[in-house]
Amino acid sequence: MTATGPAPLRFANEPVIREILSLFRERGQSQYGGEAVSQQEHALQAAFFAEQSGADAATVAAALLHDIGHLLHDLPDDAPEQGVDDRHENLAADWLATRFGPDVVEPVRLHVTAKRYLCATDADYLRQLSPPSVLSLRLQGGPMTDAEAREFEKHPFHQVAVAVRRFDDAAKVPDLPTPSLEHFAVSVDRAITKSREETATCQR
Repeated sequence: MTATGPAPLRFANEPVIREILSLFRERGQSQYGGEAVSQQEHALQAAFFAEQSGADAATVAAALLHDIGHLLHDLPDDAPEQGVDDRHENLAADWLATRFGPDVVEPVRLHVTAKRYLCATDADYLRQLSPPSVLSLRLQGGPMTDAEAREFEKHPFHQVAVAVRRFDDAAKVPDLPTPSLEHFAVSVDRAITKSREETATCQR
């Protein structure tokens, strides 16, 4: 009798899932800025920390995909060192907006803004940033003013964006064991399905 492995996962939103998996497999081994992890390792760690926190599927998906903009542009890995802000958060959000609802898109769009917010409102946060993150902060506008922070707090997804930002900041651990891309693809699939169901309900 021939032993067989586990059946391959089936996804309700197979084309989008395969598109995302292909992006990571083709480009995810590039370095994550000046950190000691790859883009894929960084994404998996952020999703892992989100899942460990008990976050819902949309937040886990946002954590996994928050930096997918880095996989969509052709700028060098050291663009910040060259004084270039790649605006990856906007590139990512625009790409995700044709595939996901705002509960994934907006935390991704806001995760850089959330960094500026935390620098302005959390006395310990700035001291804990890695050197590459401090460098990119300068290009991204630096800490918010009080007025900017109050405006940010009005956004309906600002708390999720802050959570994703913290998962992002923690996800820089060399050789940290995490589940696979396929594991987190289950949450991504659920997030897409929920968004499509909500859209269909609104259109009735």
